[in-house]
Amino acid sequence: MSRPGVERMDGADAGFLYMETPSQHMHTLKIAVMAPNTDLTFDSFRSGVLARLSRLPPLRRKAVPVPWQLNHPVWVTQRRVDPARHFFRHDVGGRGSRNDLERLIGEIASTPLDRSVPLWELHLCEGLADGGSAIVGKMHHALADGMAANALLGNVTDVAGSEAFLPREARAATPAATDETPDGPALVRSALLDAVVQIALIPALLQRTLIGLRSMLRYRRTERPDVPRPVLDAPRTSFNGALTPRRSFGTVTLPLADVKAARTAHPGATLNDVVLAIVGGAMRAWLDERGEHPSAPLMAGVPTATDPAGAVPRLHGNRVSNLFTSLATDVDDPHERLRAISRITVHSKEIQRQLGPQMLTEWTQFTPPAPFSAFMRLYSRLQAASWHAAPFNVIVSNVPGPREPAHIGAAELADLFSVGPILEGIGLNVTVWSYVDRMNFSLLTCPDLIDDLAPLTAHFRPALDALLAPAPTER
Repeated sequence: MSRPGVERMDGADAGFLYMETPSQHMHTLKIAVMAPNTDLTFDSFRSGVLARLSRLPPLRRKAVPVPWQLNHPVWVTQRRVDPARHFFRHDVGGRGSRNDLERLIGEIASTPLDRSVPLWELHLCEGLADGGSAIVGKMHHALADGMAANALLGNVTDVAGSEAFLPREARAATPAATDETPDGPALVRSALLDAVVQIALIPALLQRTLIGLRSMLRYRRTERPDVPRPVLDAPRTSFNGALTPRRSFGTVTLPLADVKAARTAHPGATLNDVVLAIVGGAMRAWLDERGEHPSAPLMAGVPTATDPAGAVPRLHGNRVSNLFTSLATDVDDPHERLRAISRITVHSKEIQRQLGPQMLTEWTQFTPPAPFSAFMRLYSRLQAASWHAAPFNVIVSNVPGPREPAHIGAAELADLFSVGPILEGIGLNVTVWSYVDRMNFSLLTCPDLIDDLAPLTAHFRPALDALLAPAPTER
């Protein structure tokens, strides 16, 4: 729409709204654990964030649907927000332990965001045993992917040298805003006009898609890569089923230096390959304990950013695709497992490149809002994800975070964690955010699929140690 403060939502962003159901919540979580003995109070925290809203335009964006869902919703950038709808205060309870905090975070994750206001909440969780507190940010995926959320974090916190990751738009003039929401007739007119423009783009997109498919199929025929195929190659497991609204959350912290040492010990492997191998090793040991070791290897969906190299960091929106790779849980030796993951992931990246990393995102522009939303609600209500094999088994995401300590005012962030949503049929998300000298693994699940995350998180450090130990031929 050509009105100040009003913008048509991209199909990739709108898709996260359409996917949401009473049991499939499409928000992400960012958790900042504050150092003890800081002067951060609920009032100072709230006033500090509100004072920075000019640097956080996505936090003033409200999603406004179009009558009869004729097109994607519009974003309306509001001049102000109601603090009572976005800021919440909790007592961690119990002994104020990390486990108590994780239990509370699971409860916060178990309720959807209110769509009548901008799609975010900030929860101050007080009462940790050491006198510290934690801030849980809850943001809808329609607002931002991992890379955009990282840039937003830079505008909430104070990081030494942070000009390097403050987007230019955040240092520019305050974006246009409005106190008025477009009326129904205006929304309908703009929806129909935008639809005409969108339809005109289909022939060129169809041509690019056919070229990409032909290129990808040629690569598969000539190279014969052992890249797993969604649905066809994902084994059935107990945590791949229908969701309920409940969520549980867990964390693991590993030294970044040790993860980098494992990469150095395995020439050709990337840091992300090592992360996948740690997850694969932990899940293999955990499944063995449960007497549930599938013969086929677990399959991971790995979100990947599609921003061009050197692009200015974004504060909002989704520029993300997915590649599919194996966790090689059928391989006994951890070193061979990492080599297998690295080899398969190289092929997976090439298949994605041949197909076009932005192709799926471009097609989401043409997602029909009403039919897709209705299908997702029916699919969820019928618990249909339990009827068939999952597209893949687990989401594994790795986003680089700040390398220097961050502060909110005078309060130092002792640690940072992040996790994305789980999906129908895919009941485990493992998201890694690095912070200073640590790699923080966050796990989100549905407790009706995985009743306790602790036995799984206990295997992450041993999985890394196995990669650091000498290979059999080196002993």
